[in-house]
Order: sequence, then structure tokens, then C-alpha cells
Amino acid sequence: MFTYEEIDIRGHKYILETGKWAKQAGGSVVVRWNNMVIMSNTTVAPEAKDGMDFFPMTVEYREKFYASGRIPGGFFKREARPSEKETLTSRLTDRPLRPLFPEGFVNEIQVFVTLLSTDCIYPAQIHSITAASASLMISEAPFHGPVAGVQVGRVNGNFILFPTNDELEKSEFNLMLAGTKNAVTMIEGHANEVSEDIIIEAIKIGHEEIKKLCEIQIKLKDKIGKEKMPDTVPEDVSELKKIVHELAFKEMSEANKNTQKHVRQENIDQVKTITLEKLQTKWESESIDKDIIKHSLKKASEVIAELEVDIVRDQIFDKAIRADGRKLDEIRDITIETGVLPSTHGSSVFTRGETQSLGVVTLGTSSSAQIIDDIEGESKRSFYLHYNFPPFSVGEVKRFSGPGRREIGHGKLAENALKAVLPAQENFPYVIRVVSEILESNGSSSMATICSGSLAMMDAGIPVKAPVAGIAMGLITKGDKHAILSDIAGLEDHFGDMDFKVAGTENGVTAFQLDLKIQGIGTEIMRKALEQAKKGRLHILEKMNATLKQARTELSPNAPRLLTLKIHKDKIGELIGPGGKNIKMLTEKTGAEILIDAEGIVTIASSDSVAAQNAKKLIEDQFREPEMNAVYEGPVKKIAEFGAFIEIMPGKDGLCHISKISDKRVENVNDVLKEGDIVKVRVIGYDAKTGKTSLSIRDV
Repeated sequence: MFTYEEIDIRGHKYILETGKWAKQAGGSVVVRWNNMVIMSNTTVAPEAKDGMDFFPMTVEYREKFYASGRIPGGFFKREARPSEKETLTSRLTDRPLRPLFPEGFVNEIQVFVTLLSTDCIYPAQIHSITAASASLMISEAPFHGPVAGVQVGRVNGNFILFPTNDELEKSEFNLMLAGTKNAVTMIEGHANEVSEDIIIEAIKIGHEEIKKLCEIQIKLKDKIGKEKMPDTVPEDVSELKKIVHELAFKEMSEANKNTQKHVRQENIDQVKTITLEKLQTKWESESIDKDIIKHSLKKASEVIAELEVDIVRDQIFDKAIRADGRKLDEIRDITIETGVLPSTHGSSVFTRGETQSLGVVTLGTSSSAQIIDDIEGESKRSFYLHYNFPPFSVGEVKRFSGPGRREIGHGKLAENALKAVLPAQENFPYVIRVVSEILESNGSSSMATICSGSLAMMDAGIPVKAPVAGIAMGLITKGDKHAILSDIAGLEDHFGDMDFKVAGTENGVTAFQLDLKIQGIGTEIMRKALEQAKKGRLHILEKMNATLKQARTELSPNAPRLLTLKIHKDKIGELIGPGGKNIKMLTEKTGAEILIDAEGIVTIASSDSVAAQNAKKLIEDQFREPEMNAVYEGPVKKIAEFGAFIEIMPGKDGLCHISKISDKRVENVNDVLKEGDIVKVRVIGYDAKTGKTSLSIRDV
């Protein structure tokens, strides 16, 4: 049955409809807003696979080129693997949905969100969250939603809900948030050094709009929603918990006191092994069936893991001490090195506790810009950051197949944090690539990437506005109590209820990302977390400034030297020459790379500053106009009956008429001049339109 719900957003009807398209999916919803059409299709496996011990949900967001009337580039002319934007949007959609499923539900779920139409005025990605939630709501999945996504900007002090692409260009920040009717569950975005108070205000405004979008999802579900699968009832293990507590509590508490990650894990694994062996011996002596023992040992293993969680969390509440001995707001020890790689353009190693990032910067010309081809057209990026997380960073041996969703997401977060402090392109016309190699990881590796990247950029001599640091905040809840943790380690990320990453300068926030494992938090907790994050960020910046406070005054000697000059657009063809002949000659003669854009901006690049200057002089000479009455010296290039052509600048000749060669009458030019003779001449006439120049030897 076809049905729909609608509200008004920015003067356009925002419609959720179902019952017309993709009716064989478990839940199918089409979102329409202005010229945007997004379809979300949810399918739920009727039964869980045997032995499944995790929640196997996949969320895929795709943009079809036909949505904006474009044909894909490339040889095959069809959409291929997901782009970076599609991967990031898939993550953005997945994160607020995942915590809203019941514990123990392990049936496979697939959510496909497809952008079918867009006018490229409003960004579509944030609506993927609402579309996905709506299709889950009307499906049989035991989804404890709804959630909705909202985008917020701020231009000239005014907050804007669902800003256009043009408005985002002018906005102080780009905030994307998701939430239920009761609380915010996810935020992500970047900013131009804005205050924490402005971010909180934007979150409050955005959440009010989220409530409206959740309400129409509930109405749609009430009209047509399927009967929900029952929540999984967990097995009663209360008696097993008592036994495990008696056998392992003291030993597990001692094992957790070690501050070194791998030693602590070895001790915990040993406690687990001994406890399971004791249980197996006990149950075998009681002649319990082998299959029952096998199942009970699996459950015991889960209970032991829960015991570890309880010990870590209780210690935080009871003693305000964390597993590695730190206070709640204490930052791990920090060490910093810069200029560690002699042949690169900029490098640094940032180490915080057991997390270590090697940041490397490479400077290039516009030919190194990253070309993006998506539904909005082709564009170029002159700044990009790549994040690599090899298995050895956590002491593991596993297949390494390049960047996945996590690596792309972490890299984009760090890129957004650093983008806010870049110099203007016209003042620093380089393409900048930053690479973060995670050498060790025990929490907050994306934030370490921001720190190492900032330091490497300054080491390269990039005139950034200010250093940038990042910190990851955690949250532990217990009933009405909560504890906020600064600079969380991997253990606290795994056992905690929140991962809140905040990056910025001394002046304000440049990037942020919040993920929750619980069903939302209030803005007051978020405000406290931001205030505590600011204190930690300033501490980290103080450590960074002690090593390198500002960009080096000179570029790395390994970096290419870029010189720019402007020629008239009509002269571009002349500089290039027939078949590129002239520009090839200049490149071979000087060894410099020469690039020209459509506006006549010429960029000269060379690691040898002398070569760059030589190339610039040759181009300037080629397009320099002769000055009236100025005296030049140059070779005679050609003899004619009526005079001689003399080169006064590279590639620029003028005519000295036979009457202007000498004070005396000249019958034959060859009697006075020969090709190759070097003579001085004065400019006595110049036509800017034709480029014709009249010279005189006689009037020098």
C-alpha cells in the first residue's frame, strides 16, 4: 500500500513515501526534497547464522551519476567501486544506527541507500541517515529508532539548517549530527576555529529539527510498519557470574593494574585460561555432558570478558583512577621529534603513551592535485591526507589489503582538522600531501595523526595559521553517574560508552567526531566533554610548541621552488608554442617544470632555485614589451635589402631600417652589418597590437 508523510524544510516539502518502489525489500522508503530523491532499502535475514557472535549489519551508500545528468568517466563508463565520499557517507549512516539494535541480535541486515536525483544545490549525504532509519522502522528488524540526520552551518552569525553548497562555502563550520527524539547520538564536522559554545548551540538547534524528522518516521511506521522480530532474550548466566567472580575477581583486578598494554593483556589472558581450566575440571568431575560443558565454557568466556569491563569501569567510579593509573583528565606522556626523514619535505614523529604516528609531508605542483569526479562534476583538491594503519602497529599478524572504511574515515577527520589552518592558495601555490603512518596504536591514533601532521607541515615550512592538536574523550556511565575521560586508550574506547574526538588550535575547534555505544547523551555532558577536551588540547599544544612553535622560515631544501607570474590569456598559445615546442624548449633549457592555467597564471617549479629563476626570466623576457627610447643590445638575426632584424629580447626582434643604421648613407646593409653581429639599438617605435618594433643604431 502506498503511503507517505511530509513536513516543510526550507520552503520545500520533505516527503517520506513507501509502498510503490522495491516492494520485495523488507523495508523500502523514498525520500523526496526539492529535486533530491534518495531510496533506502533494508533487508533482514530471517535467521542468524550458526556460531555468529557479532552483529553483521552492512550499510552501503551510493550516488548514481545519472542523478545529476552526468555520465561516469573512465573506460567502462559506469559506477565502479565506492568513492571516498560514498565510503564516508556509508560510515556516517552506519554509526548512529548500530547502537539502536538489541544486544544479542545477530541476524544479518543490509541497508542500501541510493541517491537517484539531485540538483547539486543541497548536499545529499546527511539525508542518508533519515532514509536508512525510515526503511528500518517499517521493516521487521528490531530497530529501537528512529534516528534522523541534520546538517547545520553558520553564516554571518546566523545558524542555517540544511545549508546549500554555496552557504557551506561561507559557513564558519559544517556540522552533521544524528539523534533520536530524546538525545543526540552522533556528530561529525569541521570548523574554522570556532568556540565550543557555538558548537553546543548548533547541536541544540539541530536536535530540534531531528525531533520533527523522527516524528514523521513514527507516523509512517504506524501506518504501514511490519511486525517486529522479537528482541533476543539473553541466557540467564547469573549463577555462572557468581562462580566466575569467586574464581577470578582478585586475579583479574591485579592483571588490570599493569600500565603496559601487551603485558596487561598477557596477564588477563592468563587469568582467563586458568579460570576456564578450573571450570572445565569442575564440570567434568560432576559428569556433565560434553556439549553442555562446551556451551558453558563459551558463556564463561563471555562472563570473564564482562568481569574485566566491570573492574575497569568500577575502578573509575570508585577510585577515579583508570586502568593505566592515570587520573580522569590526565594526558599520557608525550614525546616529539621533527625532521626525522632527511630526503622528505617535512616529517615528524608524535608519540603519546603507546600511540605513535609518523607524519610526512610532500609538496608538489598543480599537476599533483587530486582529481575528483563525482555527480557534482570534476574538481581538484590541492590538500589531502592519507592515514595508514598496518597490523604491526598493534602487534598483530594479519592480511593487509590497503585502506578500508576506518582508514578513510580517520584520514578525512585529520584532513579536515588541518585544512582550517592552511595558507591561501594564492600565497602558497603548492599541492600538499600529508601521510600518517601509524607505528604504534593504543587509542587515539587519528588524533595523533593530527598532531604529527601539523608538526610535519611546519617542519616543511608551510606557513600555517597555527598548530593543531587533537584529543579523544571517553565516557563511562553507571546509572545516573558519569565520568569523562581525557585521551582515552584502546581499552577505554572498547569498554567505554563514548568516543568523542576534538581537534583545534589555541583559538578554537577545527574538527570533531562523536560516536556512542549508548542511546544518546545530553548537551550538558557534551559541554563538559568539550571543556575538558579544550584543557587537554591546550596541554598537548604546549608540548608541541616546546618542540616547534611555528613553521620554519624556509622551505625544506628538498621541496620544489615555485615561482608564479601572469601573462595575458591571449599569449598562452604563444608560450606553449606549436605542439608545445616553446614550452618544451624552456623546460629542457632550464630543467624546471612549467605549468599554465586557463587564466594565464604560469607556475614554475624546480628543486633548484636558480633554474626556477632562469625559467622565469626567459618567460618574462619573451613577453616583456619594449620600452620606448630604451637601449638594448642583441645579435643581428637576419639581413634584408631594407634593413636588419635585431633580437632585443629572447624571441623578440625589431627592424632597424637601412636609413637608421648609420649617420652616413648606406647603399647595402651587408657592407655594414653581418648576421651574428652584436649591436646596440634604441627603440624608436612600438605597436602593442601588432608587436612590431622599430629600432635605430644611429640614435644610440
